[in-house]
Amino acid sequence: MFSKIFIDRPRFAVVIALVISIAGFMALLRIPVAQFPDIVPPSVNIRASYPGASAETVETTVAQIIEDSMNGVDNMLYMSSQSSNNGSYTLSISFAIGTNPDLNMVNVQNRLKKAEPLLPQEVTRQGVNVDKSTSSFLKAFTFYSPDGTVEPLELSDWVNENMVDPLTRVPGVGNINFFGASYSMRVWLDPVKMAAADLTPSEVGTALTSQNIQAAVGEIGGSPTLEGQELHFNLTARGRLTSPEEFRNVVLRTGDDGSYLRLGDVARVELDTLIYSPMGLYKGQRSAGMMISQQAGANAVETANACDAVIREVAARMPAGIAYSEVFDATLFIRSSIEEVGKAIVIAMVLVIMVVYLFLGSWRTTLIPMFAVPVSLIGTFAVLVALGYSANMVSLLALVLAVGIVVDDAIVVIENVERVMREEGLSPREASVKAMGQITGAIVAIALVLLSVFVPVAFIPGLSGKLYQQFAVTISVAMLISCLNALTLSPALCALLMKPGEHRPNFAVRWFQALVVKSRN
Repeated sequence: MFSKIFIDRPRFAVVIALVISIAGFMALLRIPVAQFPDIVPPSVNIRASYPGASAETVETTVAQIIEDSMNGVDNMLYMSSQSSNNGSYTLSISFAIGTNPDLNMVNVQNRLKKAEPLLPQEVTRQGVNVDKSTSSFLKAFTFYSPDGTVEPLELSDWVNENMVDPLTRVPGVGNINFFGASYSMRVWLDPVKMAAADLTPSEVGTALTSQNIQAAVGEIGGSPTLEGQELHFNLTARGRLTSPEEFRNVVLRTGDDGSYLRLGDVARVELDTLIYSPMGLYKGQRSAGMMISQQAGANAVETANACDAVIREVAARMPAGIAYSEVFDATLFIRSSIEEVGKAIVIAMVLVIMVVYLFLGSWRTTLIPMFAVPVSLIGTFAVLVALGYSANMVSLLALVLAVGIVVDDAIVVIENVERVMREEGLSPREASVKAMGQITGAIVAIALVLLSVFVPVAFIPGLSGKLYQQFAVTISVAMLISCLNALTLSPALCALLMKPGEHRPNFAVRWFQALVVKSRN
């Protein structure tokens, strides 16, 4: 008989339970946490910028080229794009549920490489970004100057330089939308002076491009050298221009008589903001903000905690006059929901133990489901992680319901062992062997019947099937582990813990059991 192996070798049964528990506990530490199962099709986002272009120009010169190249990419469901009057372009491509986000991004990047040579030079110079972040935001922060001593542009530039890059490196962060601006050299051309000098903006742009470069000048005395050469120098030259005065001295044109025309003669040069889009407002003051999106499948709570740690670390060296505030946190509802579900699991466990004690009337028998039920619940997380599922409202709700289901197997074993001991006067070991010979088939049948109810739910097609798939899998796995425990751990514990003639409940238990018998009659 299968169970007799474990009754004779209780350590074997305990080791199996420990292995299941350890695997489940390790999975519990790394399982993704979310509010609901990931039923939204995975998406890949493409972002580009065409400075100075209108929405119509972006549509004709950028959107149509990229979208034509993306049409028909493997596993694509649909795509949607947005072109704005500030020159920005965003394309979101949704893929079939269950496809690999990394492979989807690689396919998109391969298609994009074919389209980049057809894009305007200004767009490719700015860079075309591809990421696989989710469309929902995880956290949002705003940075402001409480006393107004820090200028908005200085504030925005500091945040962009010191906050965005460290947060981008946080595991689980998909994309950061920064609402602010950074410093840039602005050249304001005077149309009257330009016309008088017979200059065009393209000529100014060509002069700036040719003179604002970081050139490799070379070296003196390098190989091959003449015999006797002893000195070797690396030559350096002034690189990119950094100040408004240096830009004003850019030469636009020279004459045959030695005269020259500089940029400062036809334009006003100043260090100003890169874009003039409105900055955010916080408590009536200009502020810089950022919104953080998480990667698909990332642990929302762990990612949020890591972002908070980075923010606190960088804020420790924040200049005087700058403060920050968290204005949005999607994990607050997730944390509270998970906490409430966790409380529900604990309450369900306590109620189950109370009911077992009231009906069986023995604290020794109550210990058996106390050991068996947590093994079934914790071990379920190992299978959830292996299948790529998350800890969410649906899967945890299934665990709450599973508490009342998985305890049945342990109660069936305990009650039958106790009955055999009482009626036939056998020892705990002999009673456990005989009792398991009577109910092994029943325990397996209970598991199969319950599986026949929940397993078909996992095969419902569409989004609703994806939503309830984790529910069905969670309960099914918990029941299978419970069935295994009922055949291994529970009979072994019965042989070890139960004592002959111990079934003498106290007054409260006897009164409750008498009340139950009276209500039945």
